[in-house]
Amino acid sequence: MNDWSQVSLPRFGRVVALTVVAGFALAACGDKKEDKPATQTAAKVNKEEITVHQINAVLQQQRNLKPEQAEAASKAVLERLIDQELSVQKAGELKIDRDARVVQQLDAARREIIARAYLQKLGEGAGKPTPEEIKKYYDENPNLFSARRLYQLQEIVIEADPSVVAQLTEKLRASKGTAEFIEYLKTQQIKYTANQGVRGAEQLPMASLGTFAAMKDGDARISNTPTGAQVLALVGSRSQPVDLERARPVIEAFLVNERRRKIIADDLKAMRAAASIQYVGKYASAASAPAGEAPKAAEAAAPAPVTVLDPASAPASSAVDTGTINKGLGLK
Repeated sequence: MNDWSQVSLPRFGRVVALTVVAGFALAACGDKKEDKPATQTAAKVNKEEITVHQINAVLQQQRNLKPEQAEAASKAVLERLIDQELSVQKAGELKIDRDARVVQQLDAARREIIARAYLQKLGEGAGKPTPEEIKKYYDENPNLFSARRLYQLQEIVIEADPSVVAQLTEKLRASKGTAEFIEYLKTQQIKYTANQGVRGAEQLPMASLGTFAAMKDGDARISNTPTGAQVLALVGSRSQPVDLERARPVIEAFLVNERRRKIIADDLKAMRAAASIQYVGKYASAASAPAGEAPKAAEAAAPAPVTVLDPASAPASSAVDTGTINKGLGLK
């Protein structure tokens, strides 16, 4: 389970990269005579060089790399880059780099990198929130902070025809607990999976957090899914509030990310409005959508309340499906 005190931004990559650069630079100074300049070359593969900058670029993409792992990681990256360079050289000899599919993929990668770089630069214009804005967000979201709870949830994912979901809802309402409901699923030979785990408020879907906060211990809710139904039962909960000082860095990072997303979305919308975009062929129907707006996915409805269940009836099993409820503020 994640705690607010453990949430941080991915700043370590740069530290590792600088450490590796410094390590290579010191090694170069120690190995070469004073009249020879330090080199950033890490290896030579035939006539081509692999530089420390290339190694650092790869290391910056590796998250959660500990300081004591930096040296071993840099050596491993260097070996991979050597293998890569050998493959590139051989591909050049065979003229694979001129293959139409390869050229197309290179162009697509180039476009993706340039577009992403533009959006990243655009997002850098997002300013930091003021202390008042941070306090306002803290006060407006008590379920995440001052009234934060830890939820012990049991999830039952049911595979069934949509026509029987109403029947399952009634049976869940009549059951004295999830154990009785699960026994019913077994007797009816209805496929299901049951999981259980503990989640903090920040790990639940933001859109449904109010629904979970309103649930009492023992409450259960059921909702339709494309393959049947999902039951979420609150086996138990306990209060674990987070004060403003602990929440401040997380709120600041979240608000900055939100501002960046808005700046990028507004810019793309403006560029679409100013551009001449013509859909052709089977894609012509897309032109009916409002300019600058991408199709929106239908929002999932909050699970409907069913009944109060006996918390002691929940069987112990593996963790709750992270794909279903392990969503939080969007910070990584």
